[in-house]
Amino acid sequence: MKKDWEIKKLVEVCEILTCGVASTPKYVDENEGIPFLSAQNVRNGKVVLDKYKFISVEFHKKLTTKNKPTKGDVLYSRVGAKYGEAGVVEHDFEFSVYVSLTLIRPKKNYLESYFLKNYLNSTVIKDLAKKSISSSGVPNLNVKDVREFPILIPPLPEQKRRVSILDRAFAEIDTAKANAEQNLKNAKELFESVLNGEFSMVNGKLKDGWVEKSFEDVCVLQRGFDLPTRLRKEGIYPLVSSNGITDYIDVWKIKSPGVATGRSGTIGKVHFIEKDYWPLNTSLFIKEFHGNYERCIYYFLKQIDLSKYASGAGVPTLNRNNVHGEKVWFPKSIEEQKQIVQKLDTLSAETKNLENIYQQKLEDLEEFKKSILQKAFNGEL
Repeated sequence: MKKDWEIKKLVEVCEILTCGVASTPKYVDENEGIPFLSAQNVRNGKVVLDKYKFISVEFHKKLTTKNKPTKGDVLYSRVGAKYGEAGVVEHDFEFSVYVSLTLIRPKKNYLESYFLKNYLNSTVIKDLAKKSISSSGVPNLNVKDVREFPILIPPLPEQKRRVSILDRAFAEIDTAKANAEQNLKNAKELFESVLNGEFSMVNGKLKDGWVEKSFEDVCVLQRGFDLPTRLRKEGIYPLVSSNGITDYIDVWKIKSPGVATGRSGTIGKVHFIEKDYWPLNTSLFIKEFHGNYERCIYYFLKQIDLSKYASGAGVPTLNRNNVHGEKVWFPKSIEEQKQIVQKLDTLSAETKNLENIYQQKLEDLEEFKKSILQKAFNGEL
């Protein structure tokens, strides 16, 4: 540590360091009042204004300044899976914060808000917070522990210099991440576009060699089968639910290859199963392919929005009878079906490869961001 740098407890360099409000439901409203932010509103180093509730104006007026953040304050999340995130308030309007957040007001002549935010988000404090977290139930950082956090204090000009460097670096990293995310989205959309194009009409007319039929004349859906957990034994055969393969058991019910989709809960996902398998009652499987190429049926189902045939106010349920009567078009020739599959399989493999590349890039950029943040507080920046 440099000679003119200090280490102080967080409580020593703040005017206010307090918990948010432990409100009761009668003061909380979904639609109107004073914005009421919780831990989920502090993400990626920012205070994010979305998905928040409100408290009544009357209740807000009774709160002390210790519960009313102002521009330049730091909010620090202490509760939930995303604990240990800090962000600076950049908004002028009034709002309150829930008890899952700690309001920190740095002494302006001693500690710069954005420097503190970055330091709280560094691995130095992240690791300390992880050691301090309660081990039972929902993760919870005690505000007493937060007050004792050691904070590195360079002179204010040096704090501002480091904040400026980090801001520039983070802006470039965020731009690179946005580009990678857009490329990831483009790759997925390209596959969806080609998939839909393969099963679409051309200028409102059927393609040569294609016929219009009812859905059940192309393939027949059937509800899966019950299998209580107590009767399941580990094995090699896939157990298929609405979300796909969830386990491997020692018995099978349907001969492979198979195609299944969600019947209740998750609707719209389609799964291709290459081994003999057991479809659970939360799924619908293809009972009859009518001689069509099984993997072509898989792609055929993937381009249909099955969720629009679901019903039920609670858990959505897909009734196969709602689908069976729909008019669809499908290629008669097995050879053409195989050609479609070959094209889509090739594109799918290329798309997954691109997705892996862009996903890895996003992870690398996030690690790079952490590395730069770490260097800012150990003299290597």
